[in-house]
Amino acid sequence: MMIEFVRLIIDREKNKYINIRYLPEIMFLYLRYSKFLDDDYAKDGQSFYEYFISLLERLSPFFWVILYDGKVSGFVFLDNIIGDRTKLHSAEITTCFKHNFWGDYTKFCASLFINYCFKKLCLKKLKALIYPQNFRVKTLLKFAGFKREGYLKCETVKNTKMQDIEIYSVINEER
Repeated sequence: MMIEFVRLIIDREKNKYINIRYLPEIMFLYLRYSKFLDDDYAKDGQSFYEYFISLLERLSPFFWVILYDGKVSGFVFLDNIIGDRTKLHSAEITTCFKHNFWGDYTKFCASLFINYCFKKLCLKKLKALIYPQNFRVKTLLKFAGFKREGYLKCETVKNTKMQDIEIYSVINEER
């Protein structure tokens, strides 16, 4: 099994586009699972296309397409990074996989990516903010060593209703 994490980079100002051949599949996957990824404030009046391209541009270079034997299986990105140009400290992780890759494959990818974040990016902590009803992701996070760190009551609005958020984290013990 050949798993790769390839960066998808969009920088319209510098006319820099890397691995955008994966963009249609990633957009479709994001749209399909956006109910688990976004709240009511995410698009801020933008079209989905403009919202998504702006998101990718803001997240560059911390957005990766996950490939299994050369085919898109999902994506992962880091957001709300704490640190500076020389040293990163922590980040929020978000991931999404095609349904047929759920299970052991996602667990394996999680282990690989967390290792990458700690060893190559030298992050000290990874956080995940999830909706409490997202049991699949909770299971994946716990398997990957994340611990529940907090519960934010009425943190945002989802489908016009107040929405709680759970915070999970894993700390790099090899500081």
